[in-house]
Amino acid sequence: RIPRQVKTLLTKETKPHIQELSVQTTIISRYAFTAVSCSMLNRHSAATRGVFQFHIPTAAYISNFTMIVGGRVFPSQVKAKEKKMKKEVGENNGKRNKNTPEQSEGEMEVFRMEVTIPGRNRAVFLLTYEELLQRRLGRYEHVTSVRPMQLVSRLSMGVTIVEHSRITYLEVLPLRNGKTPSSNGNGKADVGPPVSTVVKQNETFCKISFTPNIAQQAKIATNGMLGEFVVRYDVEREIGIGDIQVLDGHFVHYFAPKDLPVVSKNVVFVIDTSASMVGTKIRQTKEALFTILRELRPNDHFNYVTFSNRIRVWQPGKLVPVTPNNIRDAKKFIYMISPTGGTDINGGIQTGSALLSDYLSSKEESHHNSVSLIIFLTDGRPTVGVVQSPVIIGNTKAAVQEKFCLFTIGMGDDVDYRLLERMSLDNCGTMRRIPEDAAASVMLKGFYDEIGTPLLSDIRVEYSEDAVEYITQNLFTNYFNGSELVVAGKLTNRSSDSLHVQVTASNSERSIVLEKDVSIHEREQETERRLAEVEAGPNTNDYVERLWGYLSVKDGLKGRLRSQTSAERENYTQHATNLSLTYNFLTPLTQMIVEKPQVLADGTLAQTQKEAEATEAPPPAETSNQLSEDNNSLTPQSLKPAKKSVTLSKTSADGDPHFVVEVPLSKLTMCFNINGEPGHILRLVTDHKHSGVTVNGALIGAPAPAGSHKVQRTYFSTITIVANKPRRSYIEVTPQKVILDGRDRMILPSSSSISVETANLAVVIIANTNLTVTIQGTIQFVILFHHYKNPAPYQRDHLGFYIANSKGLSKYTHGLLGQFLYEDIGLTQLPGNFSMAAENSTQETLGKNITSYPALKVKDRTVTVIKKSRQIYSGKQTIDCWFAKNNAAKLIDGQYSDYVVSHLFDTGDWANGTNTH
Repeated sequence: RIPRQVKTLLTKETKPHIQELSVQTTIISRYAFTAVSCSMLNRHSAATRGVFQFHIPTAAYISNFTMIVGGRVFPSQVKAKEKKMKKEVGENNGKRNKNTPEQSEGEMEVFRMEVTIPGRNRAVFLLTYEELLQRRLGRYEHVTSVRPMQLVSRLSMGVTIVEHSRITYLEVLPLRNGKTPSSNGNGKADVGPPVSTVVKQNETFCKISFTPNIAQQAKIATNGMLGEFVVRYDVEREIGIGDIQVLDGHFVHYFAPKDLPVVSKNVVFVIDTSASMVGTKIRQTKEALFTILRELRPNDHFNYVTFSNRIRVWQPGKLVPVTPNNIRDAKKFIYMISPTGGTDINGGIQTGSALLSDYLSSKEESHHNSVSLIIFLTDGRPTVGVVQSPVIIGNTKAAVQEKFCLFTIGMGDDVDYRLLERMSLDNCGTMRRIPEDAAASVMLKGFYDEIGTPLLSDIRVEYSEDAVEYITQNLFTNYFNGSELVVAGKLTNRSSDSLHVQVTASNSERSIVLEKDVSIHEREQETERRLAEVEAGPNTNDYVERLWGYLSVKDGLKGRLRSQTSAERENYTQHATNLSLTYNFLTPLTQMIVEKPQVLADGTLAQTQKEAEATEAPPPAETSNQLSEDNNSLTPQSLKPAKKSVTLSKTSADGDPHFVVEVPLSKLTMCFNINGEPGHILRLVTDHKHSGVTVNGALIGAPAPAGSHKVQRTYFSTITIVANKPRRSYIEVTPQKVILDGRDRMILPSSSSISVETANLAVVIIANTNLTVTIQGTIQFVILFHHYKNPAPYQRDHLGFYIANSKGLSKYTHGLLGQFLYEDIGLTQLPGNFSMAAENSTQETLGKNITSYPALKVKDRTVTVIKKSRQIYSGKQTIDCWFAKNNAAKLIDGQYSDYVVSHLFDTGDWANGTNTH
């Protein structure tokens, strides 16, 4: 062992510096292409070891890996694995290949590559991988690992989503470590996207970027282990046959019907209660079972089997209906479970299967349209009874007899996951892993939620035989609410333009058949148009074919695992291997060979064999061996976080609240105060009928400062902006947060710099400073955040409201500020003798009698005013304005009470008619 202090010294002194890490993902119709670029600099004169490590979703396949070291390119090559290979080639990459094709949500594998970087040189690692996002609980989830293991000068994550259908739901989660959110960069766990996240979106396209600077990274984690950047979304569903996309001789068919009646289910829970389950595991299992119990539906039937050395059945010989008494008794049974003894997996499965099988046989008619399943949970390997995996697999298949489905769950590290995988695959189910340190009760409940609401059973998707060949899995035992069935295929070269699609299935009431003739040419044109519109980037133009290849490999691996004979297994193996090689996928059947740079004793790179033969690969963009730290990397420019810029405007309501209006037509500025009541909501801008925009502000109170002529102070505590066109959306702003509610609801903290863009609305937050809202590109409001660290009794955190651009507001706009936007206001002098002493202490005429005084002409009204100075933008700008006294009497239309509205989202018209000019 290296002494700890020496190890630390070595790490600090010789660890290469990651100058840039860029992870850019493009998701086209659920198929995700991810490109990782990592640039590492060895600052020292001596050669040093550089480790590139990246977490990749288990469901993904690596499609390319290239290194550029000292200006030379070292590509990789995917080859078929040699038979009975005990150990992978030394040059092989470090991705842990599993032979099981099923993956659990959120699981990651580590890709690791170690190279020697010559002194004062750079290494660039380029990695690409692909995956089809699975729909679970009504949404797709894309996870990017952000764990560079050190703070990075230029760190950028980007996710671009391109869909055929409208994106109905989009959410960027807080950074996640394991299954829990981590800090968002403000020192505590938070809601909303991580700091520096920018979202730009229209109906079918979305671009998200995450570009934290070093200071923002350090607030999240000083060791560079920021966590997982998680994006969730869903799309609008076509009623009927589903969404079919065609490109370059291949098609993909997404089928996820909604609004179907729920099919009743018969479920047996088979639970491991061996001694190893004691403590946290059994406690979390019980929590999940109690929660699931509450969610069983009235028409469901259920039972429990527990197994250790001995097998216990809660209600022997039957499944019971969901009644209050049965639920009560089931709770008692769960509560009394006590772990002890060994693990008889075979006995548990046999008992549960016999229970369900006998029940179905005795009630055959009445259960024709129900779905039956076993949910099996264990944390270990078989230790009692039958312990040989092949025998357990055979026994399970014989007991199930294709009458129901078996879903298996493994908890922790000591599970034979290959056995559970095979048991579920053979019996139309799936397997789920629960890591040792995970929140097991949440994951168990989540898994049950995925399979707890069956909508269809025995689904068969068929296409006209003369039009397609090589289709992926097209028979599905069940369709569960919130999921999606995906079939891909290769089109034949025949001339027919029509693809006949037929879906047959059963639901709770009857058998259903859906049929449609689809024009191949039209679908292909639509797919090509969508790709051209968004310029989705390289490698994405053949996404349908690559998706077909990806699914075909997955199907081949499942078939290989299920195969009964060596000939059948070999057939699946060959088919999946050939496809893996065709698409350059690193799968359990292939290996990646990477030639590594050899560094000589003097620290320079050795010549490769190819170079010696004068067949050197073309040089990369950067060919110099001596690379400076600020050299630009190979990654493209990414979206930037919000910048500190804001359009200055005088028309505003800020402070206590002081109103300022810049009158464009008259080239003058006027001001007034509104002494409102705490709790009142004031109409600031209303143009509901025309541009669809309304702005309201809620007042809070505070005691007046000592010696003030006022009884109390009032401030704006909440401001709402309602935009009703083209579709209703609103923004609710407080000093602490911004709630954006349109197609999706987002809660954004005012303490983070974030930018969100949709087709008609753009929101930019500068942390703890201001918010800029742009509506339809022609209306812009700025809201200032006023925070006090140590507020005096008369101070409250509050907001200031500024109109930066009013071009898109109509001439009928009204409200305390809105009514003046198109008003022609004149300044005049009125004759008269009076003393100005009490009214304006700043005038040179103090105490003197004068023959005229200033006034404003508003419509048919004349309002006396005095000259004042006002500070706006938190005191950063001082302006001169004509001040109207007495709560703006006669300056504003009507009186104060006319501007008090009933609630923050009130969009009613101006009570006294429209504001015509």
